[in-house]
Amino acid sequence: MKQIIIGLIATAAAVYAYHSFAENGVTEKRILLGQAAVFSGPAAQLGIQMRNGITSYFNYVNERGGVNGRKLELVSEDDKYEAAVAPVASRKLIEEHKVFALLGYVGTPTGAAHLPVTTQAKVPLVGMFTGAEALRVPFNRYVFHIRASYYDETEKIVEQVVTTGGKRISVFYQADAYGEAGRKGTEIALAKRGMQIHSSGTVQRNTVQVEEAVKTISASEPDAIVMVSAYTACAEFIRQMKKSGSGATFYNVSFVGSKALADALGDEGSGVAISQVVPFPWGTAVPVVKEYQALAKKSGYADYNFSAMEGFLYAKVMVEALRRAGKEPTREKLVDALEKMQDVDLGGFYVSYSPINHAGSKFVDLTIIGRNGKFLR
Repeated sequence: MKQIIIGLIATAAAVYAYHSFAENGVTEKRILLGQAAVFSGPAAQLGIQMRNGITSYFNYVNERGGVNGRKLELVSEDDKYEAAVAPVASRKLIEEHKVFALLGYVGTPTGAAHLPVTTQAKVPLVGMFTGAEALRVPFNRYVFHIRASYYDETEKIVEQVVTTGGKRISVFYQADAYGEAGRKGTEIALAKRGMQIHSSGTVQRNTVQVEEAVKTISASEPDAIVMVSAYTACAEFIRQMKKSGSGATFYNVSFVGSKALADALGDEGSGVAISQVVPFPWGTAVPVVKEYQALAKKSGYADYNFSAMEGFLYAKVMVEALRRAGKEPTREKLVDALEKMQDVDLGGFYVSYSPINHAGSKFVDLTIIGRNGKFLR
């Protein structure tokens, strides 16, 4: 009887020790991760495709036993791309679902509303589909960016326009923190060249009420227009600008949702340019792209696109960090592991972090929508 009691005490102690160690979202066989993004409304494809990319890689990892013996599970909450909804979505992930860490968030205004919740809870957030400086400065120990900033993107766009002879550069932007980030980036890039924004117009988030912006910008006869909004508003703006007789060249930053924009524009999309912060998802030269194509197709997501490609990269960074965090992962160990990831090759796409820099990449490329909605580099 004495031996039985000792055995029961030892077992209870072991169970207690394990559960006292384990973070929320971590069990012997599973790691639960959370994503708050837009899955409904006019910007829904941004969150849907981001999730498809993440899922494609997680499925592959789980088929091979997971990370350090634990399968990865993703739970998503819809923040509707509305700042008022965002904090509720993050609290639900952290307090109700009790996730271990977060990834694949979408948007600037929503991101700004999410961060007070996630930061206070000290839950790491890896990969935000936004390039806004407001989410990068001041430095946040628990947030890791994988994409280049909007300042990087607008610098590339302005460089391209000026190099090809453009002088009058206007801005069409969303009337929120996202739009302002793109507008400010354009302003900075132009100021470096002794220039200023030629004209500007705005659109409210989750609407397509672009008439006033079209009237103002079209009347100023710009050479090029930098657009900073989601795909539905940008598509409507382009259509109405062309109807007004504008001969301007249209440039979008990457958040627009490239494939969704091309689909929305149809035949009217030819010649529209978009800056990109991930490798070309239809290419064959970059190893991570070939990997993405194979695994996305296997998961049933053969409609390759930039948003899913980005989600795939987010998943790869998260998996690598979890591996480095070891067999007994904690949130602080995950942060430490990420900060030690310097010049990590994900397959031709590199990320670097440090204890004072959580901006993983400055990669920017330019693409153009060709005939039949196909993308050209």
